[in-house]
Amino acid sequence: MKSIPKKTTRKNSPQTLKGKVIVQILPALNRGGVERGTIEMARAVVEAGGRAVVISSGGLLAANLNRVGGEHIDLGVDTKNPLKWAWRRGQVRKVLKETGADLVHIRSRAPAWISIPAARSLGLPVVTTLHGRFVSASRMKRFYNSIMTKSDHVIAISRYIRDLAVSQFPAVEPRLSVIHRGVDLKMFSAASVSSQRVVKAASVLNVPDGTPVIMLPARPTGWKGAEMLIKACAMMGDVRFIVLLVGAADGSPAFQAQLVQLTEKEGLREKVRLCPSQDDMPATLMLADVVAMPSVTPEPFGRVAVEAAAMGRPVVAFDHGGASETVKHGETGWLAHPGDVSSLADCLRQALNLKVRERRALGKAARLRVEEQFSISKMCADTIDIYRKLLRK
Repeated sequence: MKSIPKKTTRKNSPQTLKGKVIVQILPALNRGGVERGTIEMARAVVEAGGRAVVISSGGLLAANLNRVGGEHIDLGVDTKNPLKWAWRRGQVRKVLKETGADLVHIRSRAPAWISIPAARSLGLPVVTTLHGRFVSASRMKRFYNSIMTKSDHVIAISRYIRDLAVSQFPAVEPRLSVIHRGVDLKMFSAASVSSQRVVKAASVLNVPDGTPVIMLPARPTGWKGAEMLIKACAMMGDVRFIVLLVGAADGSPAFQAQLVQLTEKEGLREKVRLCPSQDDMPATLMLADVVAMPSVTPEPFGRVAVEAAAMGRPVVAFDHGGASETVKHGETGWLAHPGDVSSLADCLRQALNLKVRERRALGKAARLRVEEQFSISKMCADTIDIYRKLLRK
């Protein structure tokens, strides 16, 4: 474990969290929505005059944390072995004491089992965030999940996640708030993407000029709905389009083979492409005429839909989970009946048939809604407000 600098007070900084040390704890800092949200909150804490410390087992994004003024403590809080928790708990307690922690924010279950008792022993307020579906298949799993409700305040990233949590743990409701995840409005802005970046993205993905693009940016896993999208596209008759499954080419050989076999079966061999994930997603989204999010099981939130909306792109998703909250049917996109391929095809057809003026109006409405409800600044401000209330107590 690395040496830990003593608590310091930042000078000439905003007063919101002046001198306060906020410690966030999560399994690792690899790529993902939880990790990005952690770094975004670290930046907000620093900008509010506080000190942002993150405890995790490390990862690709640890350097990003340092760039925003945060500090990383490398500690194996990702272990799910209960026999190791007592030892790790002592290490976390030591970190909290030496950094002069004022509040602890925990984002996952294993770190919660380790860290909540450590924080309680020091009399520190604790916040937890529910990032995933709160589903218990057994009593043991329910007990394991329950640790995330043992904090002073619980944050759910969507109303869908809140409702799942309350249905299983009713007593948590008075301590639970919904704070949607936020999107970087500067990064995901059509005005910020140069034509050169768009041309480069089109070249990398070999997108033909003048052909409408249906795009599904997703991890290469079955529940993201690539097969549903292919089947829906097969029902669209002579409509001209190309489907870009961005991220699918990163999947296993078996996953890719299954998708290729389905495209051939549906007669879409020339219309569907499996593409690798892209580093420049804002420019990549600019290529899309419609962004699809046909997740088979409900998304806890669905960040892709919000990023696409921020770029002014219409989104088509199934009407369940987080998508029901981020997509406004008929105004910023379309919500198909969950699991209904025919309904999905109809929504895609409507999106592709938009006239230029209609597309522009929809894009403007989508962007405005993201600015009002799903920005990073709103997410961070709402979270800091919870911090301040707990710190005052």
